[in-house]
Amino acid sequence: MSFIKKRQRNIAEELEKKLDADNIPKHVAIIMDGNGRWAKRRGFVRTLGHRAGMEAVKRVVKASSEIGIKYLTLYAFSTENWKRPAEEVNGLMNLLIEYLGREINELNENDVKLNFIGDLSKIPEKCKIKVKESEEITKNNKGLILNIALNYGGRNEIVNAVKKIGKSLLDGKIKLNDIDEQIIADNLYTAGQPDPDLIIRPSGELRISNFMLWQSAYSELWFSDILWPDFDKNHLIEAIIDYQKRNRRFGGI
Repeated sequence: MSFIKKRQRNIAEELEKKLDADNIPKHVAIIMDGNGRWAKRRGFVRTLGHRAGMEAVKRVVKASSEIGIKYLTLYAFSTENWKRPAEEVNGLMNLLIEYLGREINELNENDVKLNFIGDLSKIPEKCKIKVKESEEITKNNKGLILNIALNYGGRNEIVNAVKKIGKSLLDGKIKLNDIDEQIIADNLYTAGQPDPDLIIRPSGELRISNFMLWQSAYSELWFSDILWPDFDKNHLIEAIIDYQKRNRRFGGI
């Protein structure tokens, strides 16, 4: 083991001792940002930044399982990301297929349940096939639930929920006065899951970028200058330790 890796492991072990095992956030959501800037700083093409980001995904999924997080949501591709050059978009879709093909057996062995959220009707057919296959393989797993937000937009999610509720109203399945916060939550992509306790955004940006707009109403936010490809277990633990220091009043005193 290299000196750097040994030092990182020692730091992680010391940080873990500071964690309150009784106050681990049940649901952590991460806006994975900074791949392009990570590549640019090193003189690499953006695709290599995304590939490095994929390694960070592996580290964080593993760390989340070890720490005891029950739900992990990763913002992989937004509805706005289609504006990027076609070459980059295609590269991202191919990288997803590669990740699923390479990691699905290990995810399954580690009891991780994959769940994709977003408008999947617009992703390439080859991605749809891999997504459905991955969900099918892991559907009975009882460990970490890994949500991958793909072609996801918070506003679009709410619009789709309103349409589904409207149809139920027109079909006579519900009445106008039946519509409440729970009905809306039940028609979101994350129906049946708890809202995120903690939302993490690396890369130095201080916004949530159309991510989980309904679900984040009372989420704690943690921002960092770390670029996503450099994000590791230590950073995740630091975020959780900071979260555990906060007093979540939910509007109370």
